[in-house]
Amino acid sequence: MSSKKTVEIRPATPEDVPAVVQFIRDLATFEKLRDKCLVDEELLRKAAFGPRPYCEIVIPSVEGQVVGFALFFHNYSTFTGKPGIYLEDLYVKEEARHFGVGTAVLKYLARLAVERDCTRVDWQALDWNENAINFYRKVGARSLDDWITFRLDGDALLRYASS
Repeated sequence: MSSKKTVEIRPATPEDVPAVVQFIRDLATFEKLRDKCLVDEELLRKAAFGPRPYCEIVIPSVEGQVVGFALFFHNYSTFTGKPGIYLEDLYVKEEARHFGVGTAVLKYLARLAVERDCTRVDWQALDWNENAINFYRKVGARSLDDWITFRLDGDALLRYASS
């Protein structure tokens, strides 16, 4: 692939689910979290295309070839009184990186946020992923170093829920 390629972004369809699940597994492997990746086609299909969709997915392609995915959902800011978009995952196959795919996906989501009257787009990056951090800073994103992410899951979630 040369550096000048046509990048297109489109909403995912149920037919994209098998490819997206494979991309999720590839991402989990890259992030050294493959043992934590439990998603399968049925779970993702229900979450994205079921009676109550919990997320949306977009599919980037280069010259017509699917090269990754972005999965996002709406959050809500009580301070602004408006929704935002939370980008859960953005993944581009290694051989398709440096063709502007990540930039195209983030621009797509920024435009979608503006169209939907959202006040922001949020996401996280692993602290060791310098390439991603540098890319996000380059597009104008800022890190929120004064916030600490908390998570209640697994046995702790079950114990707390039943207490």
